[in-house]
Amino acid sequence: MSDRKTLLVADDDYDNFILTMDALREAGLDCELYWVKDGEELMDYLLRRGAYDDPDHSPMPHLILLDLNMPRKTGHEALKEIKAHPTLAEIPVVVLTVSNIKEDMEKSLALGASSHLNKPMSFERLVEFMKVLKKYL
Repeated sequence: MSDRKTLLVADDDYDNFILTMDALREAGLDCELYWVKDGEELMDYLLRRGAYDDPDHSPMPHLILLDLNMPRKTGHEALKEIKAHPTLAEIPVVVLTVSNIKEDMEKSLALGASSHLNKPMSFERLVEFMKVLKKYL
C-alpha cells in the first residue's frame, strides 16, 4: 500500500473524473485517485460495503470531491451521511458541481462541506483550484 494521500472523486460523469485527474497531474499533486459514480457508491466505498470491503483497494480518502447532482443518492444526501458518521465526519469534502444555485452552496456549507466550487470552469482555473487542495493532500 502506498504512503501517498488519497483523493476520492464522486461524480456521475466519467469525463469530469478524467479532467480532475489531468488537473491534479498538471498541478503537480501526487496522490492516489479513486472514482465512484454516485452517492450510494460513495457511501459503499466509505463504509467498506460490497466491492469496497478491502481497504487495500479502497483506502480511506484524505479528501472527497463531491458532485451534487448524481443518481441514486445526491451529493447533499451523501454529505449529510458523511458528516453524521463518527469516523467519516473528519474527512474534508469539497463540493464541485455545475449547480450555481445559491441555496445549493449554502446547504453544502451548512451540511459541513469545506468548500463549494462551481463548474464548468477553464482547465487553468481547475488546475489552480487543485493547487489550493494541496493542504489536504
